[in-house]
Amino acid sequence: MSAPEQAEFTFLPLGAIIQEFSVAGKNIVLGFPTQEHYEKYNTPHFGATIGRVANRIKDGVIHNLNGQDYQLTQNNGPNSLHGGEKGWGKRVFDGPHTVKRHGRDALLFKYHHADGEEGFPGTVEVRVWYAASKEDKAKTVLTAEYEVEFVGDECEETVVNITNHSYFNIGDSPTISGITAQLATQDYLPLDENGIPYGKIDKFTREVTKPFELVPTGSHIDDVFVMETDPSKIPLDTRGLPLRRLAQFSHASTGLHLEVHSTEPAFQFYTGKYIDVPAVGGAGPYTEGAGFCVEPSRYVNAINEPDWRNMVLLRKGQIFGCKNVYKAWKE
Repeated sequence: MSAPEQAEFTFLPLGAIIQEFSVAGKNIVLGFPTQEHYEKYNTPHFGATIGRVANRIKDGVIHNLNGQDYQLTQNNGPNSLHGGEKGWGKRVFDGPHTVKRHGRDALLFKYHHADGEEGFPGTVEVRVWYAASKEDKAKTVLTAEYEVEFVGDECEETVVNITNHSYFNIGDSPTISGITAQLATQDYLPLDENGIPYGKIDKFTREVTKPFELVPTGSHIDDVFVMETDPSKIPLDTRGLPLRRLAQFSHASTGLHLEVHSTEPAFQFYTGKYIDVPAVGGAGPYTEGAGFCVEPSRYVNAINEPDWRNMVLLRKGQIFGCKNVYKAWKE
């Protein structure tokens, strides 16, 4: 196995983006050479911190919050997607600041999201910590910890759902061809034609809990998988829950492996069907199936489902929190 010292990480203030996650000389995340390139070309949200609400909110409307409805920016058909036209992935964070976190070195990024930005009520501060470590002498581990605090006094409650939107490719070609995947759950949220859950949990129509090969065209996956099927067991701050492995990946030719772990109750698994980015600055072009995403999060459109909304409802004096851990190595 390769030595952990071979891993390199680079992060950007724009969106607290994960720009580089290199293992054995290969950067396993998709991206661009400069922050300016991300500003101009990052329509797929490569590496970005996504908020204030990750994924979709139906019709761009938050119903019955602070006793009223809120109309958000509609940037995905009728829906609000990934925080709106200019969500957290397109905002410049304060940082990185080198800090101590849980007894080890970490980088801290912060963003102050003002009341009314993209239509969301209440001022919040989001904090993102990145910390690198080693496991079993051979695995490189990146821990991403997230915290959102309601710091304003404009209203009594707001909504938060945060994720990271990195695209991975551990193979030896410009696409995900030849990568073997295995998900931890067969449970998922069936979606309507606009990507909004019907409000129930079902079994995914394909077998994904046994190893299967990813394909860059044709049979794509773009669905929300569920780790915790009982919404009442999902706290606002999941960091006190055990980390669970959501998915694992390998590639026979490169010998690279990746595992994604999280405290979150669900994750979007996306095999890059709609990637279409020209070659810029020596990176790309990135086309259909260039990478895959594992986006840990809460249930999609949870704020508008009565049985789900408490997992994303942030009130004054409360903290929203979650943690993702990525483990990569070469055999």
